[in-house]
Parts: sequence; structure tokens; C-alpha cells
Amino acid sequence: MTVDTNEHPFIDRDHQLPAHGSESHRRKVMWVIIWILLLLVVVVAAVLVWRHYEAANKPKPAPPKITITTATAKTGNIGVYLEAIGTVTPVYTDSITSQVNGLVVAVHYTEGQLVSKGDPLIDIDARPYRANLLQAQGALERDENVLAQARMDLERYREAWARNAIAKQILDDQEKLVLQDEGTVKNDQGTVQYDQVQVEFCHITAPITGRVGLRLVDPGNVVQSAGTATLAVITQLEPITVIFTIPEDSLGPVQAQLKKKAKLSVDAFDRTALTKIASGVLLTLDNQIDTTTGTVKGRSVFANKNDALFPNQFVNTRLLVNTLQGVTVIPASAIQQNGQASFVYVIQNNIAQMRSIKPGVTDGGMTQVDGINPGDVVANSSFDKLQNNTAVVISNPVPKKASTTPAPAATTGSSAP
Repeated sequence: MTVDTNEHPFIDRDHQLPAHGSESHRRKVMWVIIWILLLLVVVVAAVLVWRHYEAANKPKPAPPKITITTATAKTGNIGVYLEAIGTVTPVYTDSITSQVNGLVVAVHYTEGQLVSKGDPLIDIDARPYRANLLQAQGALERDENVLAQARMDLERYREAWARNAIAKQILDDQEKLVLQDEGTVKNDQGTVQYDQVQVEFCHITAPITGRVGLRLVDPGNVVQSAGTATLAVITQLEPITVIFTIPEDSLGPVQAQLKKKAKLSVDAFDRTALTKIASGVLLTLDNQIDTTTGTVKGRSVFANKNDALFPNQFVNTRLLVNTLQGVTVIPASAIQQNGQASFVYVIQNNIAQMRSIKPGVTDGGMTQVDGINPGDVVANSSFDKLQNNTAVVISNPVPKKASTTPAPAATTGSSAP
């Protein structure tokens, strides 16, 4: 029997299979693939969840310990200082000028020489002034003899008047004549003294002990008494003073100490404020506040035996106002800042614990603090790694006795707040 495929509706021309059966097969295959993919996704998700669960519940390894250096809080004394800029100012600076007119005949000093009071400096030609002195002495001698003669005549007139041998008018005239001669003698004496001073002015000596500056006059120069030319400059070096300023807000504590007759020490440092040049005491304060700067000047005196301080030298001064006794001090490098708050890491059982503190005055690398006790061990390095409750390894173990024995009292200092 022959079947006509062109006419039969259920026969595929290509595969000779029903058309609806092939479509169903493709759908079944597609669903199988989809279920396989979903199963794979579920399996992968399950594996990821399981791994995450294991990682979350796996115990974390302990963080490595941080190696640090430490310092121990100690009990000591610390000073409260006022820091200021100062200028070295001599007690005396003499600019010597001529008091007479004349020719300079000798210069006795050398540049930079240390001279004592009374040492010769400059000689001016004194011959004209000696001649004037000699004339004045001659006039004085003459008038003294005239006065002596008048006094003898006065005695004769008194004896004659006692015998009524002369008139009273003659005796009175002689008494007044003696007084006139006495006035003349006094005038001559003044002239002699003036000429003596002029002669002494020709020999210039050092009025103070100090150092002479560069030579300003040479032999052969003519000097004038009315001129302003300086012949020599002498500056006293021992002792010497430093003038500095104090803020008016800090004037009260300083005055309180001065009223107690306390000698406040002043240290002078170099321009870098690192090297101490000399130590002295506060001498006095000025009598008024400078309204433009809100400061008052203070003068301190230094022995300056080694000439370390030089006139007009720039120095940094530190005035000790008060000394805090028996306070807790730690290295300033151990204090950390968190905004406006200050804290340290206290080490207990090799664990760093953050503790808030209140820092006070600072000097010499040491700071007075409140909030910790003497003997507490604090971290002094590796702050970039430290956190609260961090395990640490101490590279410089502190002996046990060091935490209980207070440090010897030693005065340090700080800028006043």
C-alpha cells in the first residue's frame, strides 16, 4: 500500500515523524538543561555559604605583639618659667668727649683693651691751661697778701680806737676793706680751681672699668670742647644686665615673689634656645606697662665672669617664677593628643591601656601630669601601632623597684600657661 506524504497531515516530509512530537522533545531537553543549571547554581551557592560559615566561625589568630619602649612616671619638682626675648644691656656705657680745646698728644689705650677705673686714655696738650693756672695762682697770692695787710691795719685801728686815737669811721672803713679783700681772694681761689680742672681735663682717664671699643682719635688730631666727636667708648662687662619683657597677665605672680624679697633666677640662652649662656637673677621691673605690646620690661643682672654675654646680644631668657614640689612627671614624648584631649598608654601585664591625663608645665623633656600615679609605666614609642588593649613587648624592661621608688626631686621648668 502506497502512502502519499504530500496529502497525509501527520507525516514530516524531512524525517517522516510527526511534527508535534519533535517540538515536545525539544522542550523536554530545554527544561532538563534549565534544571541542571539551577542545580549547579544551588550547589555553588551552598558551597559559598558553607565556606563563608567556616571562615566566620574559624578562630582568628591573635594579632602580633608590638615592641615598645617605656618610661616610668616619677615624683619630682618642676619649675614654672616665663620665656621671653631679651637684649644684653651694659650697666654703664660711657661715650667720652673732650671738655677742652686742644691738640691730642697721646692715645694710651689699644682697641678692645680692658681698662680699670682711672687708667689713662688720652692726653691733650695742657700747656695753655697750665699757663692760665699759673697766672691765676699769682693773682691769688697777691690778693692774699693784700688781705693780710688789710687785716693788720684793722688790728692797729682797733687798738687806736680803744685809746680814742682815731675816729670810729676810719675803723669801720677798714673793716669793710678787709671784707672786700676777702671776696677778692675767694674769686682768685675759684679761678685757680677752674684752671686746675681745665688742666685735669687734658688728661682723660677711664671713668669706669670695662672694655674700650675701636680707636676713634689719633695723636695730632685737634678736639673741641663744643664738639660732639667721641674720643673713646667704654662698656662695662662685669656685671652686665639683660632687658626682656613680661606679659602683663603674668605680672601678678612675679610681683608677688618680688614682694617676698625672693631672688628669681633668670637663665639666658642662645638664639636657638638650646644652649644656656649664663644664669643670673631678676633685678627689677619697669614702672609702667607698654600699652602697645601689653608687656612690662624687666632687668636681670649676670656676673658675666667669663664674658659670655656681649653688649646688645640677642638672647632667649627664662624667668623662674615658681617651683611645683612633689608632682608627677613623665617624658613629654609619652603624651599623645586626640583633638583637645591628652592621653597616655599605661602598660599593665604587657597590655597597653589608654588613660586620659591633664598635662601641666613642661621643661627639659619632662611634663607634669595629673591622671596617673608615680610608678606607672607608660608607652614611649610605636604610637602609630598602639591601640587600647593592645598586647605589647617591652624592649627596655623596668626593674620592679623602679615602679615603687620615687625619683629624686630635681627641678626642671616650663613655660607659664
